[in-house]
Amino acid sequence: MLSLPIDAVLPEIVTQLRARGTLVLRAPTGAGKTTRVPPALLDAGLASRGQIVLLEPRRIAARAAAARMARERDVRLGIEIGYQVRFDSRCARETRIVAVTEGILLRKLQTDPFLEGVDIVVFDEFHERNLSSDLALGMVRRVQQEVRPDLKIVVMSATLDPGPIAAYLGGAPTVESLGRTFPVSIEYLKQRDRRSITEAAAWGVEQVFHKTDGHILVFLPGVGEIHKTSRELEEFARRQQVKIWPLYGDLPPEEQDQVLAPSSQRKIVLATNVAETSVTIDGVTAVVDTGVARVLRFDPLVGLDRLEIEPISQSSADQRAGRAGRTAPGICLRLWEEVSHRHRPEQTEPEIRRVDLSGPLLQLKSWGEPDALLFPWFEPPRADAVAQAELLLHRLGACDCNGRLTELGSQLAQLPTHPRLARLLLAGQQSGEARRAAWLAALLEERDPFMRPRPGMNRGGPPVSAVSHHSQSDVLDRLGALEEAERGGTIDFPWGTLHRGSASHLARVRDQLLRDLRDLQLPPAVDDDSEASTDERLLRALVTAFPDRVAKRRAVGSDKGIMVGGRGVKLGPQSCVRTGELFLCTDVDAGQTDAIVRQASLVLPEWLPPTSLRTQTDLFFHPTQKQVVARRRDYFEDLILSETPCALPDTDAPAEVLFHEAAKAWDQVFPSEDDAVKNYLARVQGLARWMPELELPRFEQSELHAALHNLSQRCRSFADLKRSDWLSELQNLLTWPQRQAVEREAPERFTVPSGSAIRLQYEPERPPVLAVKIQEIFGLTESPRIAAGRVRVLLHLLGPNMRPQQVTDDLASFWSNTYPAVRKELARRYPRHNWPENPLTAKAGKK
Repeated sequence: MLSLPIDAVLPEIVTQLRARGTLVLRAPTGAGKTTRVPPALLDAGLASRGQIVLLEPRRIAARAAAARMARERDVRLGIEIGYQVRFDSRCARETRIVAVTEGILLRKLQTDPFLEGVDIVVFDEFHERNLSSDLALGMVRRVQQEVRPDLKIVVMSATLDPGPIAAYLGGAPTVESLGRTFPVSIEYLKQRDRRSITEAAAWGVEQVFHKTDGHILVFLPGVGEIHKTSRELEEFARRQQVKIWPLYGDLPPEEQDQVLAPSSQRKIVLATNVAETSVTIDGVTAVVDTGVARVLRFDPLVGLDRLEIEPISQSSADQRAGRAGRTAPGICLRLWEEVSHRHRPEQTEPEIRRVDLSGPLLQLKSWGEPDALLFPWFEPPRADAVAQAELLLHRLGACDCNGRLTELGSQLAQLPTHPRLARLLLAGQQSGEARRAAWLAALLEERDPFMRPRPGMNRGGPPVSAVSHHSQSDVLDRLGALEEAERGGTIDFPWGTLHRGSASHLARVRDQLLRDLRDLQLPPAVDDDSEASTDERLLRALVTAFPDRVAKRRAVGSDKGIMVGGRGVKLGPQSCVRTGELFLCTDVDAGQTDAIVRQASLVLPEWLPPTSLRTQTDLFFHPTQKQVVARRRDYFEDLILSETPCALPDTDAPAEVLFHEAAKAWDQVFPSEDDAVKNYLARVQGLARWMPELELPRFEQSELHAALHNLSQRCRSFADLKRSDWLSELQNLLTWPQRQAVEREAPERFTVPSGSAIRLQYEPERPPVLAVKIQEIFGLTESPRIAAGRVRVLLHLLGPNMRPQQVTDDLASFWSNTYPAVRKELARRYPRHNWPENPLTAKAGKK
């Protein structure tokens, strides 16, 4: 057996795990940790009674790891060493090492919460930080801490910092192994490439082809890019006499085995990131890395996960490069510039931070963990993501309003699929449509099996447009196409050509879901509506599974609508659902503004779950009429189904609506042009500064809003507020002694010797102004004072033309020093007026 770097540390691994029960192993790509560690633990007797479970993030990795361990130990696969993945299992009662995917381990934890038949759980490639692996680790750790101290845990990674995970495992010992078996030369582009991903990948293959004589592995973001790149390379592969192989998760197992099998003919393997870890393709000596991958991200505005193409992390790039050095020295061509490599994130962001949590939360509730935020996660999820998931589970009926698991929720948790699709299966079973519901669930869960035709063309048929007919459901159209193809009919349809391999895979998924459904042993279906067609029953089941995806058109015939939750949506050109007020958004791309609905289904109002329907009177402020209005509205969740005008309720609610809107539009409701109001404000504000002991309000914004709030109780519009008695309302904010003090110490008017009561002009931060004709204050010896004599009034002394001849706050000085000159000038200009030599003894008059 070929020696690998991990072999040197296997004795230490065994010793440390035997002593502590937990271990963290860091071993770079090519070290051999996946296939050598579990057998070493078995041979050391650390699993004397139960199994060693090797957890792999992907089906292809689990199958490949088991096959390689069996080959290295020269045993038949499925006896001592086996695997169990979805749709495929090679293990027996006597199997000692079993490689499983995360979903299999989670199901085992539900049926055997204490893992009675397991001695060691090995988490491989933990650096990928899949949500399921995080959940499984937390559950296994809790089992170990609370009921199974003999259960051993090993966490293995090529790139993860071992410190945090070792601390999480209670100070677990850390073992590190050597690097790659063979060196890999890394090359970068010299400048940014403007070509498409597939064109650049094909070019990269031609660049490295003659630099090595081994197989070439190309990393691409998805199946579509794999097929396009394959077409780009067809001529090159023919000339060079090499074989092109695709490799992705949904590829049938037998085809995966062909890709992984040794071959004397050179091959070009076009793979998604399933080939990034744990999968060894013997003879690969060159890697072409496009540097991108499709990553699931949760959009809280829509409540959906969506796949986005993103640059991979530095650690993922290292993992990919390592594929070229497993069996011989190799080369890796990275299709990006070296300078940009440093700007990539060091590690891939964990899924727990970016995907829908409803499935894991349902698993935890079923396992007896009611509060996901109190569960011992290695890294806890965001509180808002947990709340979103809780809301969905409540809408599906999986838990009650207090978050407790319902009987329905227990049934959903037993189905190994997303809670939505589990709800679809149960609704289909209850209506007698289990088989077709399973078809639908498979179609919604897996990759779209329809290949889009070239624009305007339909293979084997006449030209078609994107929407060549109207339909009540894009989903049922595709279901009908699958059923027709299974009967041996056509595979060409207006929306694309059915890929037969994908259709076969969907049939396997359907059959597995039906088996899972039968395992629940539910009571026979009850026909509540014998007149409903099979299609209608399925559409009702879809609404039950996707209650938060119901949308209402913005207008009759419009392709735009608004979905539960308030997000705008737009039917994509590929959707055939063009009629009906309500529709279901089953396949949504969140988009930048409106979410694009690729597949939709008609919804009739009577199909909506009654528990989510309500009627209420809503108040809102009409932006054009500038007034509070009322509407009686019918709701499904938060989606308005219908509304009619109605009278305002006799409550405080209309006043509150008006107040909040008016507070944001102060200039439209406050009578700033009303001199009496302005002057009173200035009087009180000034006196508050001059005589603080009076403890007068300063009429700041909060106090003015108090007046607005009081006025709003008697008003229903901005116009009403503008016409209201603001002066009285402001005065009511003062106590009676304060109001008297204002009238006394900051009077509105001052009576001059002529007998006139002249208005004082108050302005912020300035002394009050008295504009008065000189003849009216003959006999007044001193400038008037207010505020208990603390503030002099500024006099604007007017001539007969009512223009200021002098501005002063020292009247005595004016009479003695300035008046003689002013008198002489005014007597010349206005000889008919009285200009006495001694103004202090003269009689004041208005003329």
